[in-house]
Amino acid sequence: MSRLRIVHETIYTYKRPVRFGPHRIILRPREGHDVRVEEMRLDISPEFELEWSRDLFGNSIATARFLNSSDHLQIRSEVFLDQTPSFPLPSTRPSTLVPFPVQFSELESEIAAAYQATIFPRDVGQVKEWLRSAVDLTALRGAEDVVAAVARAIRSTIQYRRREAKGVQAPATTLGEQSGSCRDMATLMLEALRALGLPARFASGYLDCLATEAGRGAMHAWSEAYLPEIGWLGYDPTLGEATSLKHVLTGVSNHPQGVMPVSGTFLDEKEAYLEMKVTVLTERLPAGV
Repeated sequence: MSRLRIVHETIYTYKRPVRFGPHRIILRPREGHDVRVEEMRLDISPEFELEWSRDLFGNSIATARFLNSSDHLQIRSEVFLDQTPSFPLPSTRPSTLVPFPVQFSELESEIAAAYQATIFPRDVGQVKEWLRSAVDLTALRGAEDVVAAVARAIRSTIQYRRREAKGVQAPATTLGEQSGSCRDMATLMLEALRALGLPARFASGYLDCLATEAGRGAMHAWSEAYLPEIGWLGYDPTLGEATSLKHVLTGVSNHPQGVMPVSGTFLDEKEAYLEMKVTVLTERLPAGV
């Protein structure tokens, strides 16, 4: 078992005190057979009321409603996690070769269709053209190999570039500029998998790496594909590899906008806004600490 501490702080500053609309916060890790949240603390300023809920995708959502005006908004999350490797380990489980193209049962097909629908219809042609040149489907054994090959192709084609702008780039823009943030690369993978007929969803969370260990990290994003008999498989196109214990999932959605870590509004002129600063720290803890 591994223990991990994550501290995530977001600070918005303004020229003068402003009023705030409700803010939607998706920072609580998703729990399961391999992850358990031992403790979570949310420190928020100014004064607020908090309500927890679960959305359509099973994400834990905290909605903050602010009681006072302020020239800043600060959200600090501190989480302690217990992690265990998946069981059985992928290397030891019986080999399950899912043929490609994938066929779904009657029970799964209707739900799978919602995750196969493109969200950038104008870019589908360009994404398919890129796939034809970047991924040799004839050399792959099955659907899982296809997912892995798409992640590796994005890793080798697209240069990582941290962007401060909100939202994600369209896949055509990422391909044209051959660069993008982790969220842009995850969106490209999302649409590439869907162009191949695979159900895919956008995943947001944390990556335990050198940057976060130094306290200067940010949120991370990757994609997951659904395969019959195997389930949801996470692949990180920024790294070009499958997700592992260093990936901590906080939210999934069929659209990147569905899992923005913090989203909300302030009630004033746009020019009142000054800046946003985000820091993420991860720390591996000894067992029992």
